[in-house]
Amino acid sequence: QAQLMEIGGGSVQAGGTLRLSCRVPTYAYRRACLAWFRQAPDTERAEVASIYTQDGRHGAPLYADSVKGRFAISRDNAKNTVVLQMNSLQPEDTAMYYCAARPLDSNPETCRGLEYTDWGQGTQVTVSS
Repeated sequence: QAQLMEIGGGSVQAGGTLRLSCRVPTYAYRRACLAWFRQAPDTERAEVASIYTQDGRHGAPLYADSVKGRFAISRDNAKNTVVLQMNSLQPEDTAMYYCAARPLDSNPETCRGLEYTDWGQGTQVTVSS
């Protein structure tokens, strides 16, 4: 299993912004699904955003309803990272955030709900009111 590494996170006030970055395995350039998940205390881990990548290009990103219009996932091929830009943060966004990746042999119907094989250790995001 490949180890991913998240960078970013921290504490902000409601309405603020944060940018998370995650170094992904080299296979992510060829064909993979990349995603961000989050887990708040006493809750299950939930998918926040996902994106399909192939040969340096990427498909349309997918978002959880709770973050649509506020978060944006993107792929930086030059830095081999996946980025989660988080705007208009709210206290309910407080959670541990994880990046995840899975190599693919063929085009998936969707990256949403996929069982991811490689994970980062997580980075804490805290939003105060």
